[in-house]
Amino acid sequence: MSVRAKKHLGQHFLTDENIAKKIADSLTENGYDDVLEIGPGMGVLTKYLLQKKSKVTVMEIDRDSVAYLKETFPLEHISLDTSSEKFTILEGDFLKKQISEIFNKKQVAIIGNFPYNISSQIVFKAIENREFVPEFSGMFQKEVAMRIAEKEGSKVYGIISVLTQAFFDVEYLFTVPPSVFNPPPKVDSGVIRFIRKENYTLPVDEKLFFSVVKTAFNQRRKMLRSSLKSFKLSDSLKEEPIFAKRPEQLSVNQFIELTSKIANNGI
Repeated sequence: MSVRAKKHLGQHFLTDENIAKKIADSLTENGYDDVLEIGPGMGVLTKYLLQKKSKVTVMEIDRDSVAYLKETFPLEHISLDTSSEKFTILEGDFLKKQISEIFNKKQVAIIGNFPYNISSQIVFKAIENREFVPEFSGMFQKEVAMRIAEKEGSKVYGIISVLTQAFFDVEYLFTVPPSVFNPPPKVDSGVIRFIRKENYTLPVDEKLFFSVVKTAFNQRRKMLRSSLKSFKLSDSLKEEPIFAKRPEQLSVNQFIELTSKIANNGI
C-alpha cells in the first residue's frame, strides 16, 4: 500500500531517510517525554522518532495516510489512547485540536514536515500553547523558515519572527532540496528548531504586545510614530527616538520596551 500525495492538503512526502533521521535528531529530548508529530504521511520521520522516544503521537488529517500508518507499523505499537506508552495515531486537524486536552496538560515537543500552506498557523498555535510546548522542530518552506529565524535589520524580519523569538530561541538548522520529496516542491525547504525560553512570559501585557507588533509591521515602510498612531500616542511620546524607527529595526526586547511605553502613554 502507498499513499498518493494530495495537492489540496499540501502534501510532499519526504523520501530521504538521512534527512528524516536528521530532523528526528534535532530534538534535544530535554524536559519532556511526549512527542507529537504533525502530518506524518507515510511515516518516514515517525520510525526515527519511535527509536528516540517511548511515547510518540502522530496527528494526521488524511485518512489514506492514517490507514497506511496502521497497516505499516506493528499493531502492538499502536494505540488510540494517549495514556499509552507506545505509539498513538490520531486522525484530525491539528489546528482544531486542543493540545492541553490531548496530553492532559503535560509537556510535549512538536515536530513534523509541515504542509507549506498551514505552516505559519502551526507556529502560531505552538506560540499560543507555549506553556505546554518546550520544544518545536520541523521543516518549512525555506523562505518561511528563514523569516522565523531572522533577526532585526533584515527585510524578511517580521511579525512571525518577533512573536516566535519573544518566547523561543530559534535556530535555522539546514536546507533541504526539492529532489528528496515526492512530488518535489518548486522551492527549497528549511529545518528550524525552537527551544522555549526559561522565562516565556513577558513583562508587558501580551495582547498589547501582539497588537503593537502586528500593527507596526502592517505598515512596515512607515516610521513607528505613523504606523502606531491608532494607539493615540501623545506628542511627547512620538518624539522619543524609538518612534523614529521602522519595525524591522527593532529587536524583540525593543518591541517589549515599545509596548511598555505605549501602555504607560499619558500616565
